[in-house]
Amino acid sequence: MQIIISLLFGNKRFSQIAKEIPGITDKMLSKELRDREANCLVKRTVYDSIPVVVEYTLTEYGHTLKPVIEVLRTWGLAHRNRIIMSL
Repeated sequence: MQIIISLLFGNKRFSQIAKEIPGITDKMLSKELRDREANCLVKRTVYDSIPVVVEYTLTEYGHTLKPVIEVLRTWGLAHRNRIIMSL
């Protein structure tokens, strides 16, 4: 989910995504990006430049997850407030 959230804020290169997800290894991030690409959520674009630039973006289908993520975020904030109030 963190990869999807990262890409909701725009196109990113591999290293940019890695910096936004604490503790993820390059190997795991690479695997997760391939999985999301296979599931039509992420698009990988390779630009023919020197050096070669690879950019990841959410597909139109990937953007359909935004409402789900927003609902989970809202629930999480309400839950945190509930727990804090009960202390």
